[in-house]
Formats: sequence, C-alpha cells, structure tokens
Amino acid sequence: MTAKLVSGLLAHCDRVAHGFWGREGGVSQGVFASLNCGYGSDDDPALVRRNRGLVASALGADVDNLITAYQIHSADVIDVTAPWPREAAPRGDAMVTTVPGIVLGVLAADCAPVLLADAEAGVIGSAHAGWQGAFGGVIEAVVARMTQRGAQRARIVAAVGPCISQASYEVGPEFQSRFVAADGGHARFFTASARPGHFMFDLPSFVDRQLEVAGVRRREVLGICTYTGTQTHFSFRRTTHRGETQYGRNLSAIMLKP
Repeated sequence: MTAKLVSGLLAHCDRVAHGFWGREGGVSQGVFASLNCGYGSDDDPALVRRNRGLVASALGADVDNLITAYQIHSADVIDVTAPWPREAAPRGDAMVTTVPGIVLGVLAADCAPVLLADAEAGVIGSAHAGWQGAFGGVIEAVVARMTQRGAQRARIVAAVGPCISQASYEVGPEFQSRFVAADGGHARFFTASARPGHFMFDLPSFVDRQLEVAGVRRREVLGICTYTGTQTHFSFRRTTHRGETQYGRNLSAIMLKP
C-alpha cells in the first residue's frame, strides 16, 4: 500500500496514530481507482470496505473501528464513544473522542480534512472543512468540544491535510463578498482571477486562520493540492471540469493508540 502522508507535528504526539491517504494503493477500479474510501460514491461497497480496511490496518486498528460521519458541510460536532455501522452514521462534520482504538475518519475530495490532538489529555478530533463548514464555524466547534472533554487549546496540535489550493479554486464575486462582509480581514484569502470579476480562494490558509483564532498554536498545513494531484488524489472540482459524474473520496484518519 502506498505510504500515507503524515504531519510532522502530529507524528510527535505520543499515543496518537494518524495519516492522510489519497487515491493510491487500493483495490477499486475505473474512475474510483484505487483507494476510494467513500461509501457515498457509486463504487462497490465491498471494495470500499477493503480500502478502508487497508487504512485501518496501517493505523493498527480493525476496519469496524474506523468511522466516518454523514457529512453535510455543517459545524455540527459528534461525541464518539463507540464505533457505529456505516448505515447508522450520524450527520455532522466533526468528531471528538477520548476512547483509544476508535479511528476518526474524514472523507474529502477538495475540502480540507483537519486532524487534531491533545495527546496529554487523551483527546482527539477531526473535521471536514469545506468552505461552508469553515465559514460556518466547524473549526471553533471541534476545538471547543475537545476542551469540554479535557483538552487545552494551547496544547492542541492540528494539521490541515490535502485539499484544493488557491491556484485551482476560482470563485465568483458573490462568494468573495460573503466572506468580506462577515469580516473585512477575510479579503486576504482572495486574489484576482484571470477572469474579470472572479477570485481565487485560499481554503487551506482560511482554515489555518480559523485554527489560530480558536487558540491552536501548533498547526501545520500540508500544502498538497487535490485538484492538481491527478494521480494521487480524488477531486470533485476536477471531476466536474472533466464532465464526469462520479469520483472517489480521500480519507484522513486519527486514533488514540490502545
């Protein structure tokens, strides 16, 4: 299996295992080749489970302990005390747990996966941060829930995984206006596009800023673009631009070691 990407900061957290996986090293075929981990796609569920099993095994966990939420681009946080079957996945875009052996997974195909840990407190979190979730407060929400479970903001380590980069993320004027109307400082996350009246949005930097505002001092942005990584990552926007109707999902995951 192709080696996962790791955060140097999270890699130094005792008791924590984590990784950011792309599309390489799995068993799916066609447009889903090969490590598609999203049951929400039209891929064969048996192949998706095998792919998720590869990820779980790489972390030293059982596939049934690797959970993902029914993601809805919200700021809703789920407290996880036990794994659930995929058919019973709750709706939300962030998860927090203090239970060793449970793997919190984030599915994404351009949105930013965020993994967080306070190893000393034994609290981990994950977040699916597309522009809607990040703008709507999912980062502050997951950090706040972690503190309720015993974490301290100053001790939390966070990593923003592969997602669409600013150079590949063109948005319209109404998108930019919405951000700037909420906070004039958000203008820094936009540059002019080659197309008149349009902008290029820096999602990873925006998410990083939300972590900073939430009091997370130790942060890392991996800086890997899903859109340009044709061979390495799934991308919803790339699929759309190609006129395709189906795409796989990248999986990022974090676990407290048993």
